[in-house]
Amino acid sequence: MLAGEVYDPRDAELLQMYHKARKLILAYNTLDSTDTQRRNQILSDLLGYVANGVWIETPFFCDYGENIFIGENTFVNTNCMFLDDNKITIGKNGLIAPYVQIYTASHPLKAAERINSTGQGAPYKTLTMPVVIGDNVWIGGNTVIMPGVTIGDNVTIGAGSVVTKNIPDNVLSFGNPCKVVKQL
Repeated sequence: MLAGEVYDPRDAELLQMYHKARKLILAYNTLDSTDTQRRNQILSDLLGYVANGVWIETPFFCDYGENIFIGENTFVNTNCMFLDDNKITIGKNGLIAPYVQIYTASHPLKAAERINSTGQGAPYKTLTMPVVIGDNVWIGGNTVIMPGVTIGDNVTIGAGSVVTKNIPDNVLSFGNPCKVVKQL
């Protein structure tokens, strides 16, 4: 899966990871917001790495959690969905607005290649690519970040963007598809 090869998302080991994540996400999303010690413990148990000062609003959703790495002082707002079938790396001092979706999973475009006709495992084929978000990045609300994208440092992504390609350092970008609008 992490190598970007076709894999079976219904593999027993992956399902075990998925169910563990679901239990932790349920606990996190229903915990009293004032219980910061327990919130931080759940995030440490769920995510691959969570630095000091990270705050994730609830509800928060992900597939496995352990493939998510978040740098210090990053804020993830409410209703974000991180499909971490591959690594999602977010740098320090990030601002991620509500309803941001980060996808690492994809499927072959042609139906004949996408459908698993072997009768074994999932009925569809899935592959992944990592997503990397640099330091000091602000991602506006309702943005979708597609598999394989790298966003540089000191970037602002406007609300409602669909990020399909890499974004260089120090720029304002927005749109569908997301494009560089100006240097910052």
